[in-house]
This record gives sequence, C-alpha cells and structure tokens, in this order.
Amino acid sequence: MPARWPTVNTRKAPDPAQTPTSDYSDHDSFQVEAQGHAFTFYPRGSDRLEALVDHIDKARETLDVFYYMFQDDKSGHRVRDALVSAAERGVRVHLIIDDFGSDAPIEFFEPLQQAGGRFAVFSADWNVRYLVRNHQKFAVADNARVMTGGSNVSDHYFSTPDDNGWCDLGVAIEGEVVQQFTRWFQLLSEWTESEGSQFRKVRRMIRQWDPGDGPVQLLLGGPLVRRSHWSYRFKKDLAKAARLDLVTAYFGPPRSIRRLIGKVAARGEARLVLAGKSDLDGTIDVARLYYRKLIRKGAEIFEFQPCKLHMKLLVADHNSYFGSANLDRRSVRINIELMVRVQDKQLAERLREFIGHLEQASIRADAKWYRQQTTWFARLRWRFFHWLSLADYRVARSIAD
Repeated sequence: MPARWPTVNTRKAPDPAQTPTSDYSDHDSFQVEAQGHAFTFYPRGSDRLEALVDHIDKARETLDVFYYMFQDDKSGHRVRDALVSAAERGVRVHLIIDDFGSDAPIEFFEPLQQAGGRFAVFSADWNVRYLVRNHQKFAVADNARVMTGGSNVSDHYFSTPDDNGWCDLGVAIEGEVVQQFTRWFQLLSEWTESEGSQFRKVRRMIRQWDPGDGPVQLLLGGPLVRRSHWSYRFKKDLAKAARLDLVTAYFGPPRSIRRLIGKVAARGEARLVLAGKSDLDGTIDVARLYYRKLIRKGAEIFEFQPCKLHMKLLVADHNSYFGSANLDRRSVRINIELMVRVQDKQLAERLREFIGHLEQASIRADAKWYRQQTTWFARLRWRFFHWLSLADYRVARSIAD
C-alpha cells in the first residue's frame, strides 16, 4: 500500500570514523511497508513536529488524541492551535492529557473547548494518583492514520541535539491496527468520564484487551497486569530469540527480563543502546548496576552521547516493538503504556540499521570501561538509586538535585 506520510532527507548519516559526538545529526525519516501497513519513522524532532501538525491539519472527520505530557510552550501552542483549527472546520476533536505528566494549565485548553472540541484529564484519585500514570502518546485521525511513539508535546521533544533536545522516535502508521487505537481511545474516554479513580476498571480494561493474533498488534500495559501485558509478549519473543537490538531511555527491567536478555546474548547477539545523558541522572546509575552480568554473558552495551535519550525501540529476531514504554520497572509494572508489535523481517532489519546509526554516536561500555567506572562509591550510588527507583524516579531526581 502506498505511504502518504512526508519524509525529509536533508542530512547525511555521521561517518563511523568520527568520534561519537562530533558532527552528529538525527537520522532522516524513513518509510517501510510491512504486513499491509505503512510505517513512517521520524527520528528528528523538527520532522516529528511538522508531521504531527500535518497529521492534524489533514483530518476531516475525527481526531482522538492522548498525550502524557502537553506543555504550555511554543510547540504546545502550535499543536493546540492546530487542534483548534480542526475543530473550527468541523472535525470532532477529543483531547485527553495525563494529569501527572502535563504542565499546561486547564485554561490553556479553553480555546479548544470554545471551538467545539472535547477536553478531558486522565487523573486517578489522590490515594492512587501518584502510582497510576497514563504514559501513552498517540493521535488518531479519521480512524485511518495514527501517530505514536515516545514524544510528548513539548519543545524538549522537538529541539535539536545541540539545543538539548531529546533523541526520540515518532511513528506514523496506516493500516488495520489504527482501528485498535480508536477502540482503545474510546475505552480511555469512558474511563475519564466515570466517577472516582476506577483503579480496578482500568486494570480490567488492560487485562481484557484483545490485540488479535495478526502480525501487527497494539499491545498495552498497566498496573499489576501480567499475562495480557506488552512485556509478557516481549518475554515470549525473547525466550526464542537469537538476536536482540534495543534502544531505551531508562533501563532497569525486572530480573526475569534481564535473565532473558542474558540468555539471548549467550546463545546469539544482544546489542543495547542506553542513555549516556538523561534528565534523571539516577536512571543511568540504575542501568549501570546491571551491566556487569550482561557483559559477561556477551551483551554489547553502548551509551548514547550527543544528547538525552528518550527512545523506546525493541527488536527481537523479526519482532519489532515501538511505542511509549521504557524497559524499566515502572513501564513494566505500573504505568499505563502502549507498544506496537510488528512481526516482519524487512522492518526488523531496517530498524537494526537505524539502531546502528545511534551506536555510531555512542561509547561502548565493555568490560574494561566497566572496571574503570566501578569504584566503591559508584557502586554505592548505583545501589542507592536502584532502591529509590523501585519507588519512583522523580523521588530519585529530587534527592539528586
């Protein structure tokens, strides 16, 4: 099927002979057709913003939008104004934001409501609010096209690496899986309109979610849900995989996933591109605590250097995952997350090439490097933030600051 999303090809990939941070630029956008779907990937922040606004501008009937973070800044104004314009031309616009993640005040969204759009906040009651966060990001247009990935609506996610922007990934999708996004948004809408926190209801929504058995699936995750969780499907893929390539902003998965990664490394290949810079320095400490065993198993670990890393991309054999979930305990056990799973060899190979672009801008955390980093004070710090991360990364940041 033809892809109808814009691509931008204005910059060259960095020379592998260069140092990790010199002359780095985000990868060009690229398209892959797989399993009856068209996927367009946007690694560059400016491309993601332009694609999102274009996505909104081209909507003719409906726009169902959910974002964990929506900020009152330049990018936030531009996206909000695009939603307002859509409502003014007769599109049925429905925006939901997460109460914990978003900084924009309620009055910031009044122009959308005045234009006829619907606006709601995903917020649990005070007793569970601190635990339950809807970390998803997606925008569905006309039940035919969706944009998803790791990016929120904030200048930080669309700025360049030189301007301390996040290295992230947006994905535009056309195909049958978009109908699953629409169905999920309807459930979220019903939840936000119900009284109280409805903690059990949101767990039940995720537990009963049926992604089907096709090669392209929308997988979910949520608090205290196991078998229907995106990570449950990922672990099944890991158990059989001979090769794993992943990029994740926060690395601190449960022991069961770490063991499976080690087994993949021992019997095949495992490449992990992790954050060398972050808004939460404690997350890097947590990740480094787990390096030693993985390196001994044969895993290749790299720390991305040019800027903060926010990407979520997992490729196990021919199975690719991308969406909102990090590979850490909060994403696996607490947050409400989404990951798109695609079973396709061509797509997996193309995404591995893209991960190679990030590897070129990274330093390798091999055994020698690890020994140099592992002072007694460093290990004490790593363990300290490990225990804090079991409660919350933001607690760790407040203490570190």
